[in-house]
Amino acid sequence: MTRFASRSTGSNRPAITLRLLVRGILPAILACLAAAPGAAAVSESEFVNWENHPTHGLDISPDGNSLAVINMADNRVEFFNLAGSFPSLTFSVPVGLDPVSVRFRNDGEAWVVNHISDTISVIDIATRQVASTIQTLDEPYDLVFAASPVRAYVSCSQVDTIQVFDPVTRLETDTIAILGEDPRSMAASVDGLTVFVAIFESGNRSTSLGGGAAVGVGVPPNVVTNTGPYGGQNPPYDDDGAMTFDPPINPVLATPPAVGLIVKQDGAGVWRDFRNSDWSQWVDGVNASMSARPVGWTLIDNDLAIIDTSTNGVTYAGGLMNICMALGVNPASGNVTVVGTDARNEVRFEPNITGAFTEVYMGIVNPATPSPTTRADLNPHLVALGTDARGLYAQSTIAQSERDKSVGDPREIVWNAAGDTGYVVGMGSDNVIVIDAAGARKGAQQIDVGEGPTDLALDESRNRLYVLNRFGGSLSVISTLTEQLAFTTNLHDATPTSIKTGRKHLYSTHKNSGLGQISCASCHVDARMDRLAWDLGDPSGGLKPITNVLTSGQHNLGANVTFLNSGFDAGFHPMKGPMTTQTFQDIIGHEPLHWRGDRDGIEEFSGAFIGLQGDDMTLTITEMQEFEDFVDTVTFPPNPNRNFDNSLSTNVDLSGHFAPGNFSLAEGAPLPNGDATHGLEMYRGVGSESGRKLDNPFSCTTCHTVPTGMGTDMTWNGSMFVPLPLGPIGEAHHQMVSVDQSTQKAIKTAQLRNQFDKEGFNFATTVSRAGFGVLHDGSIDGVARFLSEPVFSLATDQELADIVALVMSFSGSDFAPSPSSDVFDPPGPPSQDTHAGCGRQVTITDANPVTGLFGLGGDAIAAMIAQAEVADAGPNPRVDLVVKGSPGSEAQGWVYDSGSGSFQSDRQ
Repeated sequence: MTRFASRSTGSNRPAITLRLLVRGILPAILACLAAAPGAAAVSESEFVNWENHPTHGLDISPDGNSLAVINMADNRVEFFNLAGSFPSLTFSVPVGLDPVSVRFRNDGEAWVVNHISDTISVIDIATRQVASTIQTLDEPYDLVFAASPVRAYVSCSQVDTIQVFDPVTRLETDTIAILGEDPRSMAASVDGLTVFVAIFESGNRSTSLGGGAAVGVGVPPNVVTNTGPYGGQNPPYDDDGAMTFDPPINPVLATPPAVGLIVKQDGAGVWRDFRNSDWSQWVDGVNASMSARPVGWTLIDNDLAIIDTSTNGVTYAGGLMNICMALGVNPASGNVTVVGTDARNEVRFEPNITGAFTEVYMGIVNPATPSPTTRADLNPHLVALGTDARGLYAQSTIAQSERDKSVGDPREIVWNAAGDTGYVVGMGSDNVIVIDAAGARKGAQQIDVGEGPTDLALDESRNRLYVLNRFGGSLSVISTLTEQLAFTTNLHDATPTSIKTGRKHLYSTHKNSGLGQISCASCHVDARMDRLAWDLGDPSGGLKPITNVLTSGQHNLGANVTFLNSGFDAGFHPMKGPMTTQTFQDIIGHEPLHWRGDRDGIEEFSGAFIGLQGDDMTLTITEMQEFEDFVDTVTFPPNPNRNFDNSLSTNVDLSGHFAPGNFSLAEGAPLPNGDATHGLEMYRGVGSESGRKLDNPFSCTTCHTVPTGMGTDMTWNGSMFVPLPLGPIGEAHHQMVSVDQSTQKAIKTAQLRNQFDKEGFNFATTVSRAGFGVLHDGSIDGVARFLSEPVFSLATDQELADIVALVMSFSGSDFAPSPSSDVFDPPGPPSQDTHAGCGRQVTITDANPVTGLFGLGGDAIAAMIAQAEVADAGPNPRVDLVVKGSPGSEAQGWVYDSGSGSFQSDRQ
């Protein structure tokens, strides 16, 4: 088994990009701490893949003569002349890292949203240069120009905020909080006075109720075991009278473990489970405290934010879907149309949802009366199959010719001026479908385009539809008269072969599913999470034994440390209960996989292509290796809570984190800002907290090692830690533990690098933005609640805030290494993550000095150079500093050479 040979053995090496724009003699410096691929073929180790995708990758200039095209792989925008028979490239402009959206403000100016850089690049079309760089909040995704006078509205996804800028002064004029997780795609009304924002991870009104064997112990209370419609029967039967499960349980299995339960709120406000039983009194009613919730607890379902630009007030529409990928405004009706996918995670057990666990919808919202909303299934040929008792498609597998009609993973919708024809592009299905105003198919069943299409732009004057093929690195043109592909031209694509070859195995819906509309990415969206939990157990399955890596090479039980090796049951029971979706970021080399560590390596997921997705066959051995090599490139982005130099902050903003009421602050009171440096001292029992063990005699690092938070890949030999052997297919092994009060006695120690992206579930107040939180089943409403449990022996709300701040800052880099001789502080595996300064970017001119940027009081360029001179564990700098400019008329680049303290030109 060949593993990805160039994966990082320490902190990854993203580059700082300093772009130098030269206007005559006056330099205008665009500084960007970022990972920039080269202009020619790029080695695997030089290309950093965050696996983001455009939200608005194409835009036509107001005069109709120019098409701006995002080129994410090369961190630039390409400009095409539209006057000829087909688009022709005229020039390109380097921008920030991971450009995801481009919009013309007028014929002379285009604004580009740089997702990793946290910037907007303002391009001057006449000079073909970046004229200005605007700093934004964390992880911007889209922008629109709207209001009177005109303002730029920018969606900042990680902080759930819309920033508003004056496009003339380029200064922020307002911020608008969005009540929802991850606002992304944007559009404006025809009159420009209303802004619409699709909330990407909006949820579907489902949540997790705690279960488990430790009756009445811990938080949340085990409501499923203690009470409920089934009188504590856990797991509940599908048929109480016959005491049977559907599918029937394998007779050789032991008694199933007690587990949690997923419930979902229906249109009437009733919380129902897989059998439609009513759990409302235990979720938001008189007995809500039995599930740790307050009476009147509300799980919001905001899919669409509607902003009145005269006041910047916000209203919401819901009931559409749980992943709202893109939106468009029908110019004739004024209706807002949202496209995305809806999950059926309330249906229990894998065999019951095979091939049909997500559906593709277009939601329709009248912004004047946003409730009720309507929606249309964009795959009517699947609707025609009928539905089963659970409301799922009646079949899980159909002929390939029928699958090819499906649209999957929709990423853009555009309308013609008459509003009677719309176009939707499927990133997973490699096609475009044509619909009417109600979402019904019209014209061609589907128009096949390039690989991984993400964006559309309609040019009605020329009867053209432009398509950006993100994975294929190309631009296609469809004739709207013939509804056929007319032209394709390649963009410069620096994407390494391992990504281009293996990416399709994550996203392809036609190749890898029985109905053509789903893929692995339906839940692992963009190689991350859908923020839901699923009960994918199988009563008819078999028990998988738990064995010790030291004796069999299969599993690592507690790294052979005696006190972490006790309490394991006989094996992995196939009825595992709810499990939250995990990220694909940096999982290769960190086996075993899954929450329970019940998969030795990614190869053991091959059966899911048939068993879960309904395909006719699994991937071949070669294809699984391609899949693995691709997944191995997916890297954690910069942590927003770290300082510019990637150090821990002493003042982390914990907005959205609430006191659990265990100390002096009342439950629901906001936590104060946290000191992550003090949090680290408590976490490890060092510095001012030397000798203190929060779970005496254990430190937090006994299980959650630095720098990743996951378990060690070492074993204790009696005096020190030594590496564990690799498994039979080259997989690594990491610590598994038996956790008291868990519904599963064998659990892999969870990594912590994306905890900041899993907040929003809340019991402390009556309003929650997410239905799932921490632990394997998402049943605890956040890190603050978990860490305030008595076992961790925290004493004050400030101590709680400090350690929460640390967990929110777990990026995977810049922790002092653990000794190899302290059994309570074992060494942790390396991390594939990104320096916090990566992507930082600025244009320097006489009117825009270098001071006061990135939260620094001094010279920003000097600060960037200083970071480029910090070496990693080897001979290379932690980050590279790159300069872009156009002396005379020639585009040119430079890289900072820390050895000589000078910049090396790409023309020498």
